[in-house]
Amino acid sequence: MRTQVAIVGGGPAGLLLSHLLHRQGIASVVLESRDRAYVEHRQRAGMLEQGTTDVLRDSGVGERLDREGLVHHGLELRFGGAGHRIPLTGLTGRTVTIYAQTEIVKDLVARRLADGGEVLFEARAVEIDPSAPSVTYLRDGRTHTLECDYIAGCDGFHGVSRPAVPGLRTFSREYPFAWLGVLADVPPSTDELIYAHHERGFALHSLRSPQVSRLYLQVSPDEDLAAWPDERIWAELAARFATDDGWELREGPITDRAITPMRSFVGEPMRHDRLFLAGDAAHIVPPTGAKGLNLAVSDVTLLARALIERYASGSEAALDGYSASCLRRVWRAEHFSYWMTTLLHTDPHGDGFAHRLQRSHLDYVVSSTAASTTLAENYVGLPLTR
Repeated sequence: MRTQVAIVGGGPAGLLLSHLLHRQGIASVVLESRDRAYVEHRQRAGMLEQGTTDVLRDSGVGERLDREGLVHHGLELRFGGAGHRIPLTGLTGRTVTIYAQTEIVKDLVARRLADGGEVLFEARAVEIDPSAPSVTYLRDGRTHTLECDYIAGCDGFHGVSRPAVPGLRTFSREYPFAWLGVLADVPPSTDELIYAHHERGFALHSLRSPQVSRLYLQVSPDEDLAAWPDERIWAELAARFATDDGWELREGPITDRAITPMRSFVGEPMRHDRLFLAGDAAHIVPPTGAKGLNLAVSDVTLLARALIERYASGSEAALDGYSASCLRRVWRAEHFSYWMTTLLHTDPHGDGFAHRLQRSHLDYVVSSTAASTTLAENYVGLPLTR
């Protein structure tokens, strides 16, 4: 087989890149190691920056997003028994939207297949050649080779793309806590996200839909999921969200639960020869700042623009600048995610002095317009530039 752009990974980054290229007449083949059902039901975060929703709408895949997405104009920081609203739109003029990543993937898969796109599920890439660009993959018990002009590595943290970059510099940080995330069939107890700091640990109340809630608890990285029956989860959530005015948390059947470790990771550069890394293949952020999916979208949007320019004019200037352009945004998001994480989580190794500093910082963020604006500006996402 031969195509112009081989895309390794059929998550939202790879599918969106294929869609953006198709709109400009550039051929691509998406190789995804899992089957379609798995990809379309893989639970991931779903907070979209305005720049991300703009990209989806402008590319013609935002119809269901506009119909079902929950637009938010603020968020709440909760600590010391009280809530403090950060007016995102009032401070920045921008919004965020809650729309599940699973639904984005379903929208993109349906669109690519309807457009005649080549999305090969259960096609596991095993070797990448960035210089004589090609991808060797296994499918239906046979070995295949896909030759191409360029390769986009959108295959996540554990994929084969990043190891194909020689001399890669890596930067990482492991955190002394993890998230226990649950999906519950119960209407949300809030209209906007609640980020709670509590001496027992961090908690987050998010939304999946008007009928489904997504909630998180800070736990230790080695926590046993079996030690958390429904009753314990709801009791701990209620304790961490408790306010002096008697706010109540709605409870319902928990349909999904998982423990996710937290890390920060960046690999530089994001390009080697004809191979370009995007999304989790190049960087990981702790989920506190809700930047993972949004960074992936900004990566592939920049890569699509660069490839479109290359095929339209023959110029590789934008491709040459791809890594540097992405990394400027990546490091800003890494810092914001680290800042939000250390601001809100309870450090199990921290002393009283550290905890007092943390509380002072929280008080400052909610009482200072300048500090609130810094949080809001980074949370809604910086404008996507070249």
